[in-house]
Amino acid sequence: MQPISRFETRSDDLRATIKLRALLSDLQLRVQIMDTDIHDEEQRTGVVDAANVAYPTLARNLRTRRDNLVATIKVLESHLAETEMAA
Repeated sequence: MQPISRFETRSDDLRATIKLRALLSDLQLRVQIMDTDIHDEEQRTGVVDAANVAYPTLARNLRTRRDNLVATIKVLESHLAETEMAA
């Protein structure tokens, strides 16, 4: 059983939830920006198949970063859902 701090209040939970929502919103915006950058790089080079050897390195790196952000977003969303259910 977790010890309850006498300094923890309901407003702390609310602040944490608001911060988590803001973080999620920012990460989702960054994913959209990366999607646009990937699309632009593919159009610039004319290679859209990621399996192609000539696929641009920038687009490949952006895809990896985007995929990592998407995984992070999923974890944070599940954490947010748990937090909201506990409230």
